[in-house]
This record gives sequence, C-alpha cells and structure tokens, in this order.
Amino acid sequence: MDFNLLIDNPEWLLIVLAPLFIALMTAEYVLGQKRGRLPDNASYHLPEVLCNFSLAGMHQLSDLLTGLLIVKLYLWLFGWHLLDIEMGLASFLVLLVLQDFCYYWFHRASHRIRWMWAAHVAHHSSENMNFSTAFRQSLMYPIAGMWLFWVPLVIIGFEPKWVVFAVLLNLGLQFFVHTQWVRSLGWLELVFNTPSHHRVHHGRNPQYIDKNYAGVLIIWDKLFGTFEPEVETVRYGVTKPVESFNPLVVTFKAWQEMFDELRNRNLTLRQRLKVIFSPPDD
Repeated sequence: MDFNLLIDNPEWLLIVLAPLFIALMTAEYVLGQKRGRLPDNASYHLPEVLCNFSLAGMHQLSDLLTGLLIVKLYLWLFGWHLLDIEMGLASFLVLLVLQDFCYYWFHRASHRIRWMWAAHVAHHSSENMNFSTAFRQSLMYPIAGMWLFWVPLVIIGFEPKWVVFAVLLNLGLQFFVHTQWVRSLGWLELVFNTPSHHRVHHGRNPQYIDKNYAGVLIIWDKLFGTFEPEVETVRYGVTKPVESFNPLVVTFKAWQEMFDELRNRNLTLRQRLKVIFSPPDD
C-alpha cells in the first residue's frame, strides 16, 4: 500500500497490520501453548478469544463512527496552530515521541479517573495474557475522552491526519507487548516498553497496580515515578473480576456500577463528582 494513501486514511493502519497480528497469535498458540512452553494463564480459550475479537470489532466500529466528528474538531482547532510544521523524517519522529508522552498521561488518567477507567477496565479484565489480550478494547473510549489527549499535538501544529496516524501506530506497536512468550529484551528494557514491563502493568499484585503506563517508551514511567520491574510472578486481571465472556458485559459492567451509584438521590453534587472523578477501587 502507498504510504501517502495510508497517511490520508490512517484508520486503515490497524487493518493493514491485522495479518501480522493473526500470524503472531497463531505462532504463539502453536509454538507456545501447544508445545507446553507457556504458563496456563497464557492459554488461548475459544470463548475468551471470541470475546476479545468482538471487543476489537466493536472498538473499531466506534472509532470509525466517532472519528469523523473528532477529525472535524481537530481540523477546526488546527486553524489556531502555533507552528507551521513541515512533515519529514525528523518532525515525524518528534511527533511520535510527543504522542507517546501524551499517551502516557492518557493511560495514567485512565487508571486514576473512574470515568475513564470505566472504559479502560475492559482491557484489563482478562486473567490471561497472550497476544489476543491486545484486542480487548472498549467502544467507549470516545465517550471517556481519549481524543482530548491528542489536542495539544494539533494546537502545536501537527496536521490532524498525521496525529491520528501516530496514535494508531502507537496502539499497533503495543500489540507486541501483550505476551508471555518473550521474557526479556536485554538493553531494550531500559528505554522501551517491553512484554516484561507490560505484564507488570496488567498485574493485580499489590506492587504492580497502577504501574508501567508506557505506550512505546518506558522512560516516562521512570521519569514520573510509576515504573516497577517484573520480579514476582504476575497475577493478571482486576481486583473485582468481571467473570464474563459476553463483550457487552465486559464493556458496560463498570459503567453500570458507576451510574447505579450516581442514581442515589441522597448524594450531594460534590459526592457525585467524586464518584465520577475519584480513582476506581478495582
């Protein structure tokens, strides 16, 4: 596919990468699980895999439907951009680093603000870790406000189509850290988010909760005090298990619980805001 065509249609990126994702999942299953080289919580189970794929499809459809409106907003905001940035290799690399920085704060907020956690918890609710876990995404990210974190990039002067491409490329690269097949990547562990670092992020062990928010570069966690190395064996999932492979339950259970609390007529406005914006307890 022509690169310029992909930049003009960044929503195709993950579809273009899909055959690679499928090939790696197949290899992980055949060479890892079937040959007994992976722990039990790396196993592929059909009900969960179908749930993961359904969540990915719902997420993709949601992005396509809301993306048109969000891109229009980005184009409008681009009218007030601060710098005239000509895209080349150097400016593209700068964009990738800045986008990864913004992703770190989006990801951190998604764990520390209940409204955003209600969307993100779908990704963490599995008690297994394999490549298919990367597909566990929520259709509610646009409602949760994910798109707000890329607005500074547009205001700085990066054209919206390049910003969206950088966001999707970042998400695509994160597919590769959702595995137990790779134990360590040596010196790369110092700079990049790796399977080891991301396994920690998915852990419900007390020392692993709310750690390693990195997208591609682990340096942000090291700079802002949220880094934790993988030492103790990771126990995956959340402290309040969803216990369902129904993608609708996985998507909406946390939202339902939050709105059930908000329906309490005895709550003051301050208490209602606390329900929405305080850190989650799961």
